[in-house]
Amino acid sequence: MNTAHDLLWRPGPERVAAANLTRFMGAASQAAAAPLNDYDALWQWSVDQPAAFWSLLWDFCGVVGDKGGTVLEDGDKMPGARWFPEARLNYAENLLRFAGPEDALVFWGEDKVKRRLSRDELRAQVSRFQQFLEDAGVQPGDRVAGYLPNLPETLIAMLAAASLGAIWSSASPDFGVQGVLDRFGQIGPKVLVCVDGYWYNGKAVDCLTKNAEAAAQLPTLEKVVVVPYLAATPDIGAIPKAVTWDQALAPFSATAPAFARLPFSHPLFIMYSSGTTGVPKCIVHCHGGAVLQHLKEHQLQGDVKPGDRVFYFTTCGWMMWNWLVSGLASGATLLLYDGSPFADQGKVLFDYADAEAMTHFGTSAKFIDAAAKMGLKPRETHQLQALRALFSTGSPLSPEGFDYVYRDIKPELQLASISGGTDIISCFVLGAPTLPVYRGEIQCRGLGMAVEVFDDDGNPVRRQKGELVCTKPFPVMPVGFWNDPDGAKYHAAYFERFPNVWCHGDFAELTEHNGMVIYGRSDATLNPGGVRIGTAEIYRQVEQLEEVVESLVIGQDWPPGKYDDVRVVLFVKLRDGLTLDDALSVRIKEQIRRNTTPRHVPAKVVQVRDIPRTKSGKIVELAVRNVVHQRPVKNVEALANPEALEEFRERPELTC
Repeated sequence: MNTAHDLLWRPGPERVAAANLTRFMGAASQAAAAPLNDYDALWQWSVDQPAAFWSLLWDFCGVVGDKGGTVLEDGDKMPGARWFPEARLNYAENLLRFAGPEDALVFWGEDKVKRRLSRDELRAQVSRFQQFLEDAGVQPGDRVAGYLPNLPETLIAMLAAASLGAIWSSASPDFGVQGVLDRFGQIGPKVLVCVDGYWYNGKAVDCLTKNAEAAAQLPTLEKVVVVPYLAATPDIGAIPKAVTWDQALAPFSATAPAFARLPFSHPLFIMYSSGTTGVPKCIVHCHGGAVLQHLKEHQLQGDVKPGDRVFYFTTCGWMMWNWLVSGLASGATLLLYDGSPFADQGKVLFDYADAEAMTHFGTSAKFIDAAAKMGLKPRETHQLQALRALFSTGSPLSPEGFDYVYRDIKPELQLASISGGTDIISCFVLGAPTLPVYRGEIQCRGLGMAVEVFDDDGNPVRRQKGELVCTKPFPVMPVGFWNDPDGAKYHAAYFERFPNVWCHGDFAELTEHNGMVIYGRSDATLNPGGVRIGTAEIYRQVEQLEEVVESLVIGQDWPPGKYDDVRVVLFVKLRDGLTLDDALSVRIKEQIRRNTTPRHVPAKVVQVRDIPRTKSGKIVELAVRNVVHQRPVKNVEALANPEALEEFRERPELTC
């Protein structure tokens, strides 16, 4: 049996020699006038000499634009540092830099729709929608919103908006009307792009009524564009100011797309916090930061090369969509998918990998856990010949998840568990193709990211749990929050805990290999008897049991109303037809006790029918904790299954 931190994979010498990262290491050694012969040395140089590192990265990746002479001003201020203050560039121009007949994207909508667009066809479509936006009066700084699935039109609309200097913001069509208004209502979009409906698990879901209700309550809208997906000619009569996608493009012929060269910090995307504790925060990201950071993460950390075929299972309400589509800037083909990842008995994504020679497969830790529970063994049922990297994020990937990937998917893979967030539209810790993979560990800290783990007093610690922080500025820090003119909300979100240091809110540990283990969100950690416990430590044990499909754990104030201490309460979703009895409850507790500590053992184990989660699949411990303590959950529209919360309310098991 594998134990924690066992070596699971090591790249062979040929793979190391061929890696983009190895070539970059040679260029960095020249820039540093010193040998940087391993990843740790390269990382240290990248955080000690940030201006030299990010300037070299710009040149190495061939960023399209004018770099200017200054890389970093006020580099000691966080926030407040200014990157490439003289630069001019455009995110869309970098993504559309390649022309030709090769695939720019392939799209699968479950088993209903398959499409592909060449690089030339994508550029032509962007040109036509760009002209439509200009005709609608869209100017730099205006907002264009997408209420859309992961369709080719979503990418086209975003690139057209970005090319003009407009700001793109998106939500997936499974959001309810209030969830959309909570987001787009704050930013005042001029154009809304939406869809007539979508497929999920073989069922058609109509969106026209929701579109009409949302559009009617967004007074800033000048135009609404409806993309036909379920029907060739959807009835859009009830939607104010609406035209179909084809009607929008019809007056305009394809030309070479134009690109506004913009300052490095010009707003590009507005992203949203999960919003389960209030109205979502509107996080503004810039052209230069997204271009540089995503090029770095794709080419150096993920070894994406021209002609690679990159996939990530994501909706347009999750930052991984923005991360995925940036793959175009590295010359990759995007493999887009919309629908249930478990269509065709869980095989559809692996079928896609075989059919399209997928090189990089991205998904969530929850998908990997679920595939293991379903008994899927792609290694036996699929070829996966081109696949050389598997990315996982959304929640910590358990050591058993690592085992499953290497045992049942493919043993010759770089498994990159990655972690960062919407806050930085990228990663703090992730993979590197030249490094080994250790069981249960994220491979490394990202280049140029001065990531440390702090104890409660703000001291860096190793092989000890604490707060994941970043001690120096980096280019993809948000330029701020929307409607936060003095920056107070932005400062409070990240910089109050440790002055001049980004505190990310993850409970983590830096390992002996300079890898990282993340134990959950800091605000969801448990504190029985004053000892901090990461929720992922408990999930890892519970979900090894065959009977348990999924679980959620909180700390309940105990005794009630005293707030002197908390007790650990574990909620479990069991396989269909199973009921939690005393024997299973004892087994669950023994599994936890045997593999962790007595403090991890829940005082109560309670069965529920479902576990509430956000639209991007993250379970919501804080929302459940609020319900259990009879406190309001401020924004249930952020949840994919808000009805699941009701089962946690006033449980008699939790009164004694």
